Amino acid sequence: MALDPKIFKAYDIRGIYPDEINEDAVYKISQAYLKVFQPQGSIVLAKDVRLSSPSLWQTAAKGITNAGYDVIDIGTVSTDMMYFSVAKYGYGGGIIISASHNPKEYNGMKFVKEGAIAISADSGLMDLKEETLKNEEIIEPEKGEIIKKDILADYVEHCLSFIDVKSIKPMKIVANANFGMAGVVVNKILADLPIEIIPLDFEPDGNFPKGRPDPMLAERRLETEELVRSSNVDLGVAWDADADRCFIFDENGEFIDGYYLTAILAGVMLEKFGRESKKIIYDPRLTWAVEDTIKKVGGQALINKPGHAFIKDRMRKEDALFAGETSGHYYFRDNFYCDNGMIPLLLILQELSKKGIKMSELAKPYREKYFISGEINRTVKNPDKVLKLAEKKYKGGKFEIIDGISVEFADWRFNLRKSNTEPLIRLNVEAKSQKLVDEKVKEFLTLIR
Repeated sequence: MALDPKIFKAYDIRGIYPDEINEDAVYKISQAYLKVFQPQGSIVLAKDVRLSSPSLWQTAAKGITNAGYDVIDIGTVSTDMMYFSVAKYGYGGGIIISASHNPKEYNGMKFVKEGAIAISADSGLMDLKEETLKNEEIIEPEKGEIIKKDILADYVEHCLSFIDVKSIKPMKIVANANFGMAGVVVNKILADLPIEIIPLDFEPDGNFPKGRPDPMLAERRLETEELVRSSNVDLGVAWDADADRCFIFDENGEFIDGYYLTAILAGVMLEKFGRESKKIIYDPRLTWAVEDTIKKVGGQALINKPGHAFIKDRMRKEDALFAGETSGHYYFRDNFYCDNGMIPLLLILQELSKKGIKMSELAKPYREKYFISGEINRTVKNPDKVLKLAEKKYKGGKFEIIDGISVEFADWRFNLRKSNTEPLIRLNVEAKSQKLVDEKVKEFLTLIR
């Protein structure tokens, strides 16, 4: 079967298994990765819980070992555990077989270089595509070995290093792993803390029997919200399937938008570590709450194109303390400039313990001042045409093209962009009142149709 070039996205590889991505493709891609990036050292190879991941992992391991490189097998893990392994132990690079939060029929590959440096379309992914299409196999006379390594204990210790574990007060939480690896990991992380977990979908299952494992979708948050409301807990937390994104709910089952959580965590990080670095990176989808918080705490706000590779690259260049995306990715300088799905939960638990307040009270200043639409996704035939129509209609505002188009007026702003991984257009609106948000959303939906 010929390789389908459209599986190469902006910062990873994703496609439907086996029609678009399969064992043959993964073998060729894993070898091309070695040719393009010339890693100096062993390659960490990980996988998520998807049903096709074990088979794809085996072919990737074969491709790497046939080329003379050793494979460090860290097993079925979260994506952020792969990043941790490469950076913590000094390996030459890393690959995880995963399609993140995509539906169960998808799979993919995400790559890093030494130090967990991300790879994107701007930093080698298109070179990887071209090398793969050459279809040139590497067979070394001395093949590499597969070496198993258990990294969970070190990973748990690393995550806990971000908080004062003795400061955590007794709490009860609902935690939804969405059938990924988060349940296995969070049980270990919270094992010695006074936190009672009410687990939801903790058993790893690549069938994802309740649907797409993506808490960004409102319908995939309903079960968590209902369980929080019925269980008298202090907060709820959910992760996507590969557990690198974290989503928080208050004690009333109300979702804390990633926009607000970015602002909250920016404030927490600046208050705790602001003497070391004052730079905070955020994306252009929604901005006012984050900018105001950073300014209030004396930080420096740096806006950047979203996407894990682009954020990490900017973080390294700036030595930024923290970065947040409204999509639920949170990045930390002391986590090798990488995103992590467990550290945000720990920081929130510490903040609630330290201040003696409820999660709703922590979020209240943001909810009451910064009114938002939530991300609205629509499938459209011609996303570029929609962007041009919006650009023309709202040409009177302050214009940015960091990611899609962002236009700001005195009392409202919006960001409209294409998805990097799906045939969607995404809209975010924020305004000085909910009434104005609703009016502008209605206006936009007419335009998008």
